[in-house]
Amino acid sequence: MKAILIAFLAAALYAQKPAAPARRAPAGRPSLMSPSSLKATAPATYKVKVVSTKGEFTIEVHRDWAPLGADRFYNLVKNGFYDDATFFRVIPNFMAQIGINARPAVTKVWDTAAIKDDPVKQSNTKGFVTFATSGPNSRTTQIFINFKDNSFLDKMGFSPFANVVEGMDVVDKLYSGYGDGPPEGRGPAQDKASSLGKPYLDKNFPELDSIKTARIVGEPGPPVAPAKKPAAAAKKS
Repeated sequence: MKAILIAFLAAALYAQKPAAPARRAPAGRPSLMSPSSLKATAPATYKVKVVSTKGEFTIEVHRDWAPLGADRFYNLVKNGFYDDATFFRVIPNFMAQIGINARPAVTKVWDTAAIKDDPVKQSNTKGFVTFATSGPNSRTTQIFINFKDNSFLDKMGFSPFANVVEGMDVVDKLYSGYGDGPPEGRGPAQDKASSLGKPYLDKNFPELDSIKTARIVGEPGPPVAPAKKPAAAAKKS
């Protein structure tokens, strides 16, 4: 029974939709609405400071562990993808998963922006961070943090690209009372979380924790859209 449960939980990590070719980027600056515009190469190592509703923790990324995964995570964080995102699948004694954007429009364009798999060079042990998939070469934006030694995932192709180096005690406290999504648990349905965004999660699963901000240490934060100018007052005739 235990072996069957572990196999099921592992299979549940293949939770994203099969990916199709990403859209072409329009001319202009990088934008979360244009995945193909976010192609910066990550540094050899970098740290990401995460401020969550449970506290702060730091992720250290090693590009040589999984170059494609490290580059994808770098571009997502650099452009604010994980800000306000919810830890929508937190399964006790297994892992915590995040990566559905707070805005459905952003989630939709990234559903088709898959990257190829990286060879597995590290193991899915406690604190290591890995992309979720829907099968071979289908990684997009969803990542998970291992709560314990889940090295059985290594042979399934889950390639860690980072690990939590500070604040793992904070990660361990992420709310897990809802468990997995339906039909196995009381947690969010991924299709609704994707199509309805953060309002759906906040209304129906208010105890779930989320990321307030995720920032690359030593680099500027995501670009801020210019404020709209107030409309000019109408002149009297």
